[in-house]
Amino acid sequence: MEATKSIVNPLNSLCFVCILLLFANAASAKTHHHDFVIQATPVKRLCKTHNSITVNGQFPGPTLEVNNGDTLVVNVVNRARYNVTIHWHGVRQMRTAWADGPEFITQCPIRPGKSYTYRFTIQGQEGTLWWHAHSSWLRATVYGALIIHPKPGENYPFPKPKRETPVLLGEWWDTNPIDVVRRATRTGAAPNVSDAYTINGQPGDLYKCSKQDTTIVHMDSGETNLLRVINAGLNQQLFFTVANHKLTVVGADANYVKPFTTSVLMLGPGQTTDVLIKADQTPSRYYMAARAYASAQGAPFDNTTATAILEYKTASCSSNCAKTKPVSPSLPAYNDTATATAFTRKFRSPRKVEVPTEIDENLFITVGLGLENCPRGARSRNCQGPNGTRFAASMNNVSFVLPSNFSLLQAHHQGIPGVFSTDFPAVPPVKFNYTGNVSRSLWQPIRGTKLYKLKYGATVQVVLQGTGIFTAENHPIHLHGYDFYIIAEGFGNFNPKTDTSKFNLVNPPLRNTASVPVNGWTVIRFVADNPGVWIMHCHLDVHITWGLAMAFLVENGVSELESLEAPPVDFPVC
Repeated sequence: MEATKSIVNPLNSLCFVCILLLFANAASAKTHHHDFVIQATPVKRLCKTHNSITVNGQFPGPTLEVNNGDTLVVNVVNRARYNVTIHWHGVRQMRTAWADGPEFITQCPIRPGKSYTYRFTIQGQEGTLWWHAHSSWLRATVYGALIIHPKPGENYPFPKPKRETPVLLGEWWDTNPIDVVRRATRTGAAPNVSDAYTINGQPGDLYKCSKQDTTIVHMDSGETNLLRVINAGLNQQLFFTVANHKLTVVGADANYVKPFTTSVLMLGPGQTTDVLIKADQTPSRYYMAARAYASAQGAPFDNTTATAILEYKTASCSSNCAKTKPVSPSLPAYNDTATATAFTRKFRSPRKVEVPTEIDENLFITVGLGLENCPRGARSRNCQGPNGTRFAASMNNVSFVLPSNFSLLQAHHQGIPGVFSTDFPAVPPVKFNYTGNVSRSLWQPIRGTKLYKLKYGATVQVVLQGTGIFTAENHPIHLHGYDFYIIAEGFGNFNPKTDTSKFNLVNPPLRNTASVPVNGWTVIRFVADNPGVWIMHCHLDVHITWGLAMAFLVENGVSELESLEAPPVDFPVC
């Protein structure tokens, strides 16, 4: 009698394999618990000791390392005298907008003596991000790296480097930065510029009382190091270089890029860039250096230079190198827009990507400065901007005003009226020569808390147009809750008839912070697949203080997986 043959459905086998893979991925994902204690800590820089606000007494704060797919649970205890929130810059926060962190946007601040636990999962992201305070100017000292490694068993799309080094670029004020912004807010004038730049918290050899604490990065001859460069500065785009060494860019904003080699990086505040550096020079000491890219003509800026030292660890170098003066680097001129532009235009995705082509929402948003007339009855000491005015900034002539009694997300979720409106204009209220001589009648924005509503799943294109009001400059524009494709950038006024031919719809880079060129424009696209309220703002903190921001309200989709999760039980109240 012939034995019965069992017939296996290949689809069933495939499904079984899928289920096994899902379980394997879930099993490999970890939950990382951290405690962040926000507190005043004595920090000595530039010969003086200041009681600076830190996390766990560290400046910069702790580096968090996770794998793609892991969950972070961070309990933040506020022992400082200021309100505070923590933003996980660049984390998509899928359905967990309550954990995003910008003050009065997704949450009320954590009051002194109170705590709040941020809970979120990293989904589909790898590379370098960072975390920072999103409350007043606390991020001057409250920041740290967030490194996302591939899932266990998966690799980088480039040869694994021998070592990895976070390089956090920052700005230091030789006073309390909160006092700096409060004085500027009171007077209406521009705030004082920083007194130093820092690399991993240290200004370096070129500043007083700093040489002995200069950051040193060690490398063995012939090895490759992955430098994870983060611009954590408050108000300044920065050039970064390493003397006599080439840098191969492999990632930006936790997205891999098509590798390219350069001798200098330019990062706006908020941006991250991953680079491979090979120790292929004569064993010695070489300066790593950062200084300003200052695009605003006539505006004051910190013109100092931060340094760290790349030191070769070899038998021939170990005894002699410590006494050797490091090789000095060549840095671009402060106003070298050509070098900054050439760098940003090199970014591409590693392969062809699915860029949204059928656009549901097409926005044209002007970004730039303005001036407010001195309010009636105000004293001259409160109007110390140009010609007795107060500095302001706006998007589409709306200077963004933060609410104070509720967060925008809370007001949206609970249906609280009167906190915001949804009439942010999709185009400028008045058309004008944006990058030319702008009529004084257009210098004064209106103040308001205006959001732009998006349906779940809508495809969105935004033209970000810089303006020449008061002064033109490069603006690093950051969108919370999303990555976006940068499909084009250019100078002058965006022209839809001719500039669309410049669109890269094949392999544009995926970023969370775009540098809008001085007197120019940038076009971004994204799909509104993450419900919540998401602020889009200039990452120069002086500009967000003046109102250079707007927010998108992305509605829930149909299913639970397309809807915002419920707020946590320990959610801060105003």
